[in-house]
Amino acid sequence: MMRPQLQTVGRLARPSAARLAGAARTQIASSAASKAMTTTTRSLTTTTTRSIPRAAAAALSSSQYRSFSSTRIQHGEVIITVPPMAESITEGTVGSIAKQVGDRVEADEEIASIETDKIDVAVNATEEGTIVELFVAEGDTVEVGQKVARVETGGAAPAKKEEPKEEPKAEKPAESDPAAPAQEQEKPKAPEPKKEEPKPAAPAPKKAAEPAPAPAQSAPLGATGLFSRGERVEKMTRMRKTIAAKLKQSQNMTASLTTINEVDMSALMRWRARNKEDVMKRHGVRLGYMGAFTKATCLAAQQVPQLNASIDTEKEIITYRDYVDISIAVSAPKGLITPVLRNVESLDIIGIERGVAELAAKARDGKLTMPDLEGGNFSISNPGIFGSLFGTPVINYPQAAVFNMNGIKERPVVVDGKLEIRPMMYITVTYDHRLIDGREAVTFLNVVKSYIEDPARLLLA
Repeated sequence: MMRPQLQTVGRLARPSAARLAGAARTQIASSAASKAMTTTTRSLTTTTTRSIPRAAAAALSSSQYRSFSSTRIQHGEVIITVPPMAESITEGTVGSIAKQVGDRVEADEEIASIETDKIDVAVNATEEGTIVELFVAEGDTVEVGQKVARVETGGAAPAKKEEPKEEPKAEKPAESDPAAPAQEQEKPKAPEPKKEEPKPAAPAPKKAAEPAPAPAQSAPLGATGLFSRGERVEKMTRMRKTIAAKLKQSQNMTASLTTINEVDMSALMRWRARNKEDVMKRHGVRLGYMGAFTKATCLAAQQVPQLNASIDTEKEIITYRDYVDISIAVSAPKGLITPVLRNVESLDIIGIERGVAELAAKARDGKLTMPDLEGGNFSISNPGIFGSLFGTPVINYPQAAVFNMNGIKERPVVVDGKLEIRPMMYITVTYDHRLIDGREAVTFLNVVKSYIEDPARLLLA
């Protein structure tokens, strides 16, 4: 009785082909639905992870956080503008641009340089970032506060996309058609036509005698070649235009006059030779002649206060000063500038030499600031370092005087009734005769001469 039932159960359990096909279709549909649900879940998880707070996101399962979280770099933008320069300077010219769009800049790194009437002003980045836009070009006139560049802060510099290069296509070897009949491959060649034998050419006529070449005309001197003369035209820099305008203003505004004297440099040269190595060793300062002359002119200006004063005829006033700020003429790459050494009355010779050296180095490196150039009671110029024997400088208006040092030359001079060879220097002072009379100018030079010819007095002053 049991065996028929078992056979019936066996027949029911044995799947038919139709059932197997239906089960397969059901499995495929179930798998597709599962994938769609997974995709939806991932999308929802990503959206949720980005929108919910960090504390709530941490509560998600570890597999979801690892798979769908992303790091977002916060970017900001900074606009770089033309910095304030000085009360009297409101605009400048873009002299150079050191960075271009896409370049990376560090904080306080120079982006552009602005030429002003006196110095070059650097426009620096305020923060680290990447330049994404430039608002100016070289030669543009810009005002204080005007936009120069836009910098995107934070993050790394964007990688430059390289255009994919076209790879040369390899030539495919010619494939023979397997279906081509053998007759075409073994087709007999057509007979070549017989070549006609070339006939002998007629003899070429004899060439006529060529005329002798005409002698080359010598180019006029200065047209071409070794003796050519050229010209180069350059646009005036803003600094050169300012220098030209200031010098012309000085000629127009002052009643300029020059007084001359000469000084025996023997004592100062001996004093310098004895002390220069010790000063360098102890103070790290190169001992020259500028320190002694600057100190001597400072003492002379205190004794002759008109040299340390200024005049304003419109206001009808004369301003006398009890401090001595001296403008030191320095030759810079873009022109002559006069940075100011302040409170010279409180400095000794070594302090003056150190201050002059620092100003000269800043001028050569283009690192002078506007406070370095503002003010000054009178000026000192030293063309003697270039070999000048004598000169009459131009007053640095609105100052009233400029003192000039020249080159040292050995000349015969009478000393105590005897003719001797001494190292001599011509010294001059050019002054505004509206304020300074000849007596004051001569007295000023005599005081300077007395200190230089007896340098020990400089150490006691």
